[in-house]
Amino acid sequence: MVLNGIDRIREFDSLLKGKKLGVITSLSGLSKDFIPSWKILAERYTVRALFAPEHGLYGCEDAGAVWESGKKSVSGIPLYSLYRQDGQDFKPAMLAYIDTLVYDIQDAGVRFYTYISTMILAMRVASAHGKAFIVLDRPNPLGGIKIEGNTVKKGFESFIGIYPLCIRYGLTAGELARLVHTEEQLHCPLYIVPMEHWRRDMLFTGTGRVWIPPSPNLPHFDNTLAYPGTALFEGTEVSEGRGTANPFTLIGAPYIDAEKLADTMNDAGLHSVHFLPARFTPSASKYAGVPCRGVQLLITDYRTFEPVKTGVTLLFAVKTAYPDDFRFLSPTEETAAASIERLGGDSLLQTACSAGEVCSIFEKEAEAFSRRIRPFFIYE
Repeated sequence: MVLNGIDRIREFDSLLKGKKLGVITSLSGLSKDFIPSWKILAERYTVRALFAPEHGLYGCEDAGAVWESGKKSVSGIPLYSLYRQDGQDFKPAMLAYIDTLVYDIQDAGVRFYTYISTMILAMRVASAHGKAFIVLDRPNPLGGIKIEGNTVKKGFESFIGIYPLCIRYGLTAGELARLVHTEEQLHCPLYIVPMEHWRRDMLFTGTGRVWIPPSPNLPHFDNTLAYPGTALFEGTEVSEGRGTANPFTLIGAPYIDAEKLADTMNDAGLHSVHFLPARFTPSASKYAGVPCRGVQLLITDYRTFEPVKTGVTLLFAVKTAYPDDFRFLSPTEETAAASIERLGGDSLLQTACSAGEVCSIFEKEAEAFSRRIRPFFIYE
């Protein structure tokens, strides 16, 4: 079994003892014995505040739904929201009685999954206010070998693309923290409590750990592995399966011919995935209460499946087959960039003529990114 950072804190007692801690965590921050990391830290050290990201401390808030902490506390410890109506940053009062921030959240290993944005913002705050920063490391569930997708371009940054990473970026939280700390020349003392027994070639299924959903729409590993590709549909009016039992493995809309799309995708030469014709009616999100048709992804080999290439190919298949119905979502009042640009990190998905064109560019950027991140590896 892989031991996460929280399982090894006794070995790194000197980092935490005597410090006034602010703990950034969520439901997924559990020990091997399923005890919340904040409870373990509070019993052994001085925890002055808890901070929770999108989805809240208990992982039950809907995606994109802001939540306010108000005067909430947990076991007498103040709880602060880092996903509020007025922003995702730290207020000065939140840091008044803290000298060290501790980060312990299970991530999805995907650029637009917002927990890493919370971590990066927290590191910047720690640097600006003279606080130390500690990462209790956890596995990248998608492993540390395969890199997929492009990097966020200047002018396309957002909370779902806060840093120039590939979509599937292949780093643990601790490794990512080292990358950001060096590239941004941050001044906060940075410490990583590393895992034991984790290797880069491990997917989450090889860790010996139980999958604890880090958010409501990633209930199982299959949903998480599909997410880097099918989440691109969040930037379109096509349903990505939210409001069903199979988010991110169901894709559809009322106008799609399920059998034709399944045939097209099964003939596309993609690795380790089969497409079933699917019919579903979302209970929430896009097309709530409206019957949809599309495909269900069945991943046949976790190790060789390419989620980003699959998602791009599927997106262009729908776009090409239904030019009068398919559309990208428009920019919102909050941002000048369309949702697909924030997810994609640039305008390529809107302007490219084919999936092949996109995938060719993605492959070149992924190769360059792989070279860039290698010096920051903690694990082989």
